[in-house]
Amino acid sequence: MLSGLQLACGQNPTQSPTVPASGQAAEVKWTQVTTGAERVQAYVPMLQQLRVGIVANPTSMIGKVHLVDSLVQLGVQVRKVFAPEHGFRGDAGAGETVLNGMDQKTGLPVISLYGKNKKPTAEMLKDVDVLVFDIQDVGARFYTYLSTLHYVMEACAEQQKKLIVLDRPNPNGFYIDGPVLQPAFQSFVGMHSIPVVHGCTLGEMAQMINGESWLKGGVKCDVQVIACANYSHQTMYELPVRPSPNLPNMASVYLYPSLCFFEGTTVSVGRGTTKPFQVVGYPGNTTGQYAFVPKDIPHVAMNPPHEGVSCTGHDLTEFGQYHFIASRQLYLQWLIGLYQAAGDKQTFFTEPAFFDKLAGTDQLRLQIQMGLSEEEIRKTWQPDLDRYKEMRKKYLIYPDF
Repeated sequence: MLSGLQLACGQNPTQSPTVPASGQAAEVKWTQVTTGAERVQAYVPMLQQLRVGIVANPTSMIGKVHLVDSLVQLGVQVRKVFAPEHGFRGDAGAGETVLNGMDQKTGLPVISLYGKNKKPTAEMLKDVDVLVFDIQDVGARFYTYLSTLHYVMEACAEQQKKLIVLDRPNPNGFYIDGPVLQPAFQSFVGMHSIPVVHGCTLGEMAQMINGESWLKGGVKCDVQVIACANYSHQTMYELPVRPSPNLPNMASVYLYPSLCFFEGTTVSVGRGTTKPFQVVGYPGNTTGQYAFVPKDIPHVAMNPPHEGVSCTGHDLTEFGQYHFIASRQLYLQWLIGLYQAAGDKQTFFTEPAFFDKLAGTDQLRLQIQMGLSEEEIRKTWQPDLDRYKEMRKKYLIYPDF
């Protein structure tokens, strides 16, 4: 089944197969998924005669044309663009400050939401009537587009502006796993009490944020979700555009939730190579035979860990293409194994505070240091996961897995 899936995805990325529930055997069936942005007739009439702001990035596409360019061509009064991490047209790397500027193609002002302000100010919103949010997410709590959505919702609620979310499929939306974030570890890479892999689209998350009163002061955002058509949480969706510079293919997208923990350790995840989030290793590592040398790549990997130094480790690309579709859970063996094999365990967690923010708790790091097995670690997640799964049901837009 998986071999056929890989072949079919390579042949036609605009269609997505529906995979049967775990433990069931059935033929993969193809469906045509239509994103919220592609359902132009469902939202463009609502924008007529209104001053429009758009939260967008390079994934905000309608076919081969950017959403902003499409709406301008349709005569919508687009006043400004708000850019999250990586920028509007994709000209900023991970963690790199996004600057205010002017879009050369349309002449529209571009306002950064990944610099001094991560939340639109009253001044920024005074000349718009409605905001449109269209960004492709990957379904991991620490992927910052969800945090941007939160702040946009909060600003719209406070300034009494309507928000329209053009929903897109979650490529990791076919499972839920990982520790649920504890409030003491909230940050821009984790703002909500949800698991690492939350199993929601951003449209569903918008409904959850409102419904659980997670906005500051318990305010509610006037939000309308333009849902995808022919999508369910059993649909395997291949992204037509890379969601960020260091997630270049589906293997990296599937591996990302399991590998991002390494960003708080000495282990490189391949930033500054041709295989970001597909390889793991570090100088002096005694496991694995794959070698790579991280290099500075402007606007993709600025000053990557172990820049210019040979790292030894593992190429996980093929594993990433198949494992998560079949297992439907995070894979912790690399994290546990590389820690146990480390010669100097005291320096393995180079940024323990950041690791804890990514995990949403300090328990995962402490459990690894204590030598707990993956099975033992997973058992400690289960009570919180069970509560989250029950809560999540209230906000689903699409059929569940």
